[in-house]
This record gives sequence, C-alpha cells and structure tokens, in this order.
Amino acid sequence: MAHPLWPLFDLRLRTERLTLRLPTDDDLVVLAALAKSGVHAPDEMPFASPWTTLPSPAFERGFVQFHWTQRGAWKPEAWNLELMVEADGRPIGSQALFARDFAILRRVGTGSWLGLPYQGQGFGKLMRLAVLALAFDGLGAEVAETEAMVDNPRSAGVSRSLGYEEDGVGRLAPLGLARDTQRFRMTRAGWTARPRPAVEIEGIEPCLELFGAGPAP
Repeated sequence: MAHPLWPLFDLRLRTERLTLRLPTDDDLVVLAALAKSGVHAPDEMPFASPWTTLPSPAFERGFVQFHWTQRGAWKPEAWNLELMVEADGRPIGSQALFARDFAILRRVGTGSWLGLPYQGQGFGKLMRLAVLALAFDGLGAEVAETEAMVDNPRSAGVSRSLGYEEDGVGRLAPLGLARDTQRFRMTRAGWTARPRPAVEIEGIEPCLELFGAGPAP
C-alpha cells in the first residue's frame, strides 16, 4: 500500500538475502523484543550511547520513543533513517543511515545492530552495503563516514571489507569511561572502484525531497 503522506514507508532496499524497510509500530514491538534478548556480550559496550543497559520497561518504551522521534523530527536538513532488517521475512536487526545538511555536504553516516543469533553470518556487511547503495547510487552522496570502538574488531572489519579507509581516531565515553574509536571514511570514488553485490532500491523517487536530494548523478 502506498503512503502518499510519508513515502518513506514504501522505501525498500533488497539484496539477495535481506530486505530493509522502515518499521511499523507493530514491527517495533518485535524489534524491541529482539534487541532486549541481546545484541552484544554483557561485558561489552559497542555503542556511543549505552541504550542496551536500560531495564524493562524503560528499555522497551525508550526503544519505541527513539523510533517515533526520528520520524517526528525528520526534515531534509537533518534526518535519521532507521530501517528494520529482515531475512526470510524475519526481523534480525536495524540499520541506520543519517545526515545533516545533506543537500550541501552530500555526506552520510551509518550505525547498526544485529540480534545475537544472526551475528557472524555476513548480515552486518550486507545491510551496510544496502544503505551505502541507497546513499551513493540513490541519493548521490559523495562521502560516507562511520566510527567504531577500537575494541570492536567486527564493526571495523565490516568497514574495511566494504572499502572504507581509516580517517583518524576519536574518543567516546558511553559508560563514563573514555575509550578510543577508529573513524572510517569512503568517497564516491572508493564506492565505485570495486564491484558490489546488487541492491534493488524500490520507492525512492517520492522520497528524494525528504532526503534533501536531487536526482542521483
């Protein structure tokens, strides 16, 4: 069903193994339960904000409020697309693509999480690939950036395998303890320099204005 008032609900990114789409409120219930069941080991914190440490029901309420906030605060000058990732019709995680002043900077960032049962199967790389295809091929991005804790080699490995280059060191303190991060950057030239698995982008045309993007080059 088409959503003329919010066409982002019709946006689909499809790979051979995954489909990425904006979750409905019913989907958020399932996603929250998946996230609460675990997305990292108890002694790890791979995120800039320690959202996974909240107890129930604050965790579940905060989870859905976060997604609602991204919809409600959306504007072409500042947006955060939080997509549900499905494998065989089953939610397995979430992949974000976000930007500020995209019409001018043509720069995006990414973030993601996967349920523990679905890690180590190549899904993390494939879902990042899907949103990079949206950014570079669909929206005309020029730069993609990401960041990972230096003790999170899996995230860094995904970035390197996709062709990102190291771009300096940062610092975050998600639990009040300062930790170094590795920053990564990919340009359009880096994106087009190697063959990529096919990504089908469906329903993008009505969304271009919402992203602050003109027709892709």
